[in-house]
Amino acid sequence: MSPAPLLPTAATRRAPGSLLGGRVALPAQPRRVVSLVSGLTEALWALGLEERVVGVSQYCARYVDVGARPVAGDYLQVDAAQLAALQPDLVLMTGGVQLGVARKLAAAGWPVYVLPLPESFYGILENIRRLGALLGEMPAAQALTLRLEQEAAALRATAPAVRPRIYAELWFGRHARRAGGLTFIHDLLTLAGGEPLGAAEPTGYPPLDLAATAAQRPEVVVVFWEADDHAVDVPALLRERGWTGRWPFRVIEAGIARGQNLIHDGPSLLETARWLRAQLPAANHDLAP
Repeated sequence: MSPAPLLPTAATRRAPGSLLGGRVALPAQPRRVVSLVSGLTEALWALGLEERVVGVSQYCARYVDVGARPVAGDYLQVDAAQLAALQPDLVLMTGGVQLGVARKLAAAGWPVYVLPLPESFYGILENIRRLGALLGEMPAAQALTLRLEQEAAALRATAPAVRPRIYAELWFGRHARRAGGLTFIHDLLTLAGGEPLGAAEPTGYPPLDLAATAAQRPEVVVVFWEADDHAVDVPALLRERGWTGRWPFRVIEAGIARGQNLIHDGPSLLETARWLRAQLPAANHDLAP
């Protein structure tokens, strides 16, 4: 079943700015939204627009109560039959690994809008503004981004005078990466009150460099892993590397739960920052070998 054609009329508009290029024909206020990005789904709930969402991704239920809404796909695949049954007037997707799937859906005629992967906390705010523009709800988007800015400002104002050096290791399934300077995760670690070790690297997710990391002797080692994909035995991993007992540091394990997920780019990023701050050592003491 193909999507119903959405021709330009007085009730539709051509929305610019998608990473796919060109313009997407949308209603003035889309009412049948399929969101295949958990961070955008959470933002729609925070905007009070959940009643417009008819389909979600496999991961959205981690962050909001999706109710009985059907799962239409995930980051790498889409349930074509489910999408056809939902007949959305807007499909929300993101760049990166999802871009290839988005191109196929757009080529098939679906109203796909691709937002960029945020490279900073401000990129998350910009995506919320884009959602407000797409959904015809700019005042709500402006109010939400202002609130998030104020919460972030409060975190910055109460940051410790001496920030512990943080090394963040991110396991995407069986593949591990570090957090560089060109990712919202850098801002998350900073808002938590830490000093990210990868801040100077001009990329988002560089490969591991264990020797260089050990030489920097981080005071906090934060490891994120997705329990439903690939379990990581963090204590065993650090022992195998010879890090345990080599210098004092605290280990913090982060997972997929809302408010503890380092790679989630929804509004609850600030919940994660507050959770992480509560785990950090005070100044340069209270460390575990």
